[in-house]
Amino acid sequence: MNKWTRPFEGSHASASPAGRRRAPPAAHYFAFLSYSHNDSEDADWLHEELERFRVPSVLRGRVTANGVVPKRLTPIFRDQHDLAAADDLNEEICDALEASRCLLVLCSPAAAKSKWINVEIETFKRIHPEGAIIAAVIAGEPLASDILGREAEECFPPALVAKYNRRGRPTGKKTEPLAADLREGKGGRRVGFLKIVAGMLGVGLDELVQRETTRRHRQLAYVAAASLGGMAITSTLAITAIQARDSAREQRRQAEGLVEFMLGDLRAKLEPIGRLDALDGVGSRVLAYYSKQDTSELNDAALLQRSQALNLMAEVAYNRGNMTEAEGLYRQALAGTTEAVRRAPNDPDRIFDLAQNVFWLGEIARFGGRSDEAFAAYSEYKRLGDRLVSIQPDNLKWRMEALYGKENVGIALYNRRRYAEAAQAFSSAIGPMQSLVAVDPGNETYQSEFPKLYAWLAQAEGALGNLDAAINARRSQIALLNAAVARGSSDVDFQSQLIIAHEGLGVLLLSQADPRSAIVELQAAVDQSNRLMPVEPTNKFWKSQAAGAQLDLSRALLQQGRVADAAQHAQSGCALVAEIRGGNPATPKLTFCLKMRTRLALQSGDYSHALAFAGQALTSARSDQNEDPVVTQFGIASTYRLIGDVRQRNGDESGAKDAWLKALASVPPRTVERPSDSNEHMIILQRLNRGAEAAPLAARLKAIGYRSAG
Repeated sequence: MNKWTRPFEGSHASASPAGRRRAPPAAHYFAFLSYSHNDSEDADWLHEELERFRVPSVLRGRVTANGVVPKRLTPIFRDQHDLAAADDLNEEICDALEASRCLLVLCSPAAAKSKWINVEIETFKRIHPEGAIIAAVIAGEPLASDILGREAEECFPPALVAKYNRRGRPTGKKTEPLAADLREGKGGRRVGFLKIVAGMLGVGLDELVQRETTRRHRQLAYVAAASLGGMAITSTLAITAIQARDSAREQRRQAEGLVEFMLGDLRAKLEPIGRLDALDGVGSRVLAYYSKQDTSELNDAALLQRSQALNLMAEVAYNRGNMTEAEGLYRQALAGTTEAVRRAPNDPDRIFDLAQNVFWLGEIARFGGRSDEAFAAYSEYKRLGDRLVSIQPDNLKWRMEALYGKENVGIALYNRRRYAEAAQAFSSAIGPMQSLVAVDPGNETYQSEFPKLYAWLAQAEGALGNLDAAINARRSQIALLNAAVARGSSDVDFQSQLIIAHEGLGVLLLSQADPRSAIVELQAAVDQSNRLMPVEPTNKFWKSQAAGAQLDLSRALLQQGRVADAAQHAQSGCALVAEIRGGNPATPKLTFCLKMRTRLALQSGDYSHALAFAGQALTSARSDQNEDPVVTQFGIASTYRLIGDVRQRNGDESGAKDAWLKALASVPPRTVERPSDSNEHMIILQRLNRGAEAAPLAARLKAIGYRSAG
């Protein structure tokens, strides 16, 4: 039952407060606290905390969007303490709403069902169209009414998410309220309380936390000074010690609450928009806190938070291309999550955290060309995902983890050139993942992971020579990504995937001797990368994607004879390669850049520069680290072949033959060849006039419709 014993009368419920003529309120309140009687204990706690809180002196007197910042947050209006025995209870409530600077709503399933709390919110929004409304979540789940099967968990009253215009009229649209989460495990009371205060004052949470922490440190200093002055009195020392202990405990609770906020809410806001600098700062502050703690004495929650902080910093290092640093941080995090699972072997949340560490170490091994290590990590990741499902079969998140595990085993199979098995793994995961994604359409993590399955399927089908199937998979990926962007998603992962998707489709079309269509897709990839890179200029993965798109576009333009345009895009791609190289003297993108410069110089008849660029490309190719080591070998073979082409054009037949023989010697023996590999192998054999050996390769390529130019 709701706290109001008498409902609003008809005229009060429907009439606009702005249109009613009544005497101005006799009192002014800092806030109106709206809650259900079922939540009285939480209301008591919040009311007491608000009235005890002293605003940091440095903030007092500041003018914010919510008015002048006061010394205290008083008075707070509540029925239990403030309502007089008035004849018209409803009139007094409306007066209090009109006289309040902001509205605090304790949100729970009981509050969401309360007709009268809803009316209070509507009334406040009509009276104060731009007034501050803070939702304090104490139970249930925000916006659960939008999730099939979880409607009963909804904690937001309908009026809370209803958007009103500046004239205090409903617009029929929804808005996201300013919310503070007081639930355990979701931020906790201390951080939630500071969020509420920050919202009431109209100041930033970080600033308030900093000022509050400074004030508490000053209090500790006063306590320490007092203890020194009274060392002679044993009782005073005992009291001071107790106070210091309690204060230290409070500091720790506050710090750990802040850590939880930084790793939860703040990360959730910063990560989708790609702000690596801010995320790095968050992780550094968290680890700075834990560096002062003895790891062996950390409780379970602190141990997991430390691992999450390490994960965050590792992720930032990974996205900046600092693989050695990222791997070291992930291994430190793995030690923590392994210990956490040892303490509670059947805790699914701990198993999930462990699985993430295992996955990222597998990713780093894959990019480093350590295929056996990657396969072992991905297999363990899949085992952990399956373990999660066995513990909680109906948990959507765990079922998605199991499918991610299946996808990653497929990736490991792909890198081992077991393309048919990889394609089967990817295609068999598409249907189940599509069904699970449809269950939770608002989950952008699921929405962004699903298109990646199509990307890998395209890679596997292309490697098998099923070019039409590969093209269809790429088109499906692009359609899903475009739909997400059209929905207004701000997650940069969709935009990043679009670069790779358009580039991948362009390369496939180029392999079918359709350079015109390929150029359209590759230009789309370049345009997409140009839109994305300014979001976070230090993101080396985005720059690497952009470089690849520019260089592939240059290659397609050169095949069309558009030499000037090709040179322009090659220059842009090579400039990006220079930015991402860092301390690594050679990367696959650098080899690609130098090969394009070789081809452009060869096209213009500048043989000396062409030979110089080709020699540099060979040095780079020899030190490349690819996910698939066979790719590196074919890269070396391709570069030797290019050197031979330059020498032949320069009239050096003997030097050309020597280079082509070295190219043939670099082709890996007894390996499963992708169409691009077979094409390179065929060209090398043709250069050496070994047509009989080239014929089976040519026949296979013709049969699958692969007609890429040499």
